[in-house]
Amino acid sequence: MINEDTCRSFFDKNYQTPEFIKNKQKQAQQGRRRFLKSAAGMGALASLPALSVSAKAQLSQNELLNTLVKTDPWLTLDATLNHLLPSSPTGPSASEIRATAYLHQVMTVQPTEQDEKDFILKGVGWLNGYANSEKSADFAQLNFADKEQLLRGISRSTAGQNWLNTLLGYIFQAMLSPPSYGGNPNGIGWSWLEHQAGFPLPEKGQRYFELPTRARIDLISRVDYDAKRLTSSRNKLHQGTKKS
Repeated sequence: MINEDTCRSFFDKNYQTPEFIKNKQKQAQQGRRRFLKSAAGMGALASLPALSVSAKAQLSQNELLNTLVKTDPWLTLDATLNHLLPSSPTGPSASEIRATAYLHQVMTVQPTEQDEKDFILKGVGWLNGYANSEKSADFAQLNFADKEQLLRGISRSTAGQNWLNTLLGYIFQAMLSPPSYGGNPNGIGWSWLEHQAGFPLPEKGQRYFELPTRARIDLISRVDYDAKRLTSSRNKLHQGTKKS
């Protein structure tokens, strides 16, 4: 837990890694094991091209984003995300994958733990406090070299590592998630990674957190069932080959 009364910066000795980060690490380990068990049954799902976002919807999203990033906390978060994944000739930037719009949906629409949202917002204050103490300006006002120096500085603390890793995780999610979650417009992240999107792609109203609990369980069960059937068929085929 974060002691709100005593923890004042990324470098505060009172800081302890929040439970939501520990839980995510456990879930990641379990998820990798589940993925390896069921990956064989996922091939049939990869059959739909990238989703196209309508021009009207894209304009609405851009207007929202332009308004958001004018003031904190989104001004600082946008500057941080775009520094972590800057514009490059080798791939899309945080701006191009709409990482800030994705994070905004995580913070306001998706069922995200309050402790995690609090930690992200506290990090904005801690980063600007550090920026002002070192550079006499808020983080978003600094040049690239100064931003790099400050982010490298906070990365040497446990709190800073946790905060930056949390934001990096959401950058990857913005790049890989269906566009209905706020990022990856027109499948730009998929195109860059040469990834074929799964089927079916959810639209608004069909996203995972909008599905009835029963539907979520059925979806997971179906994937596991298909994987088990495929593994069983392969084992039988392998045994038949040995006998012959």
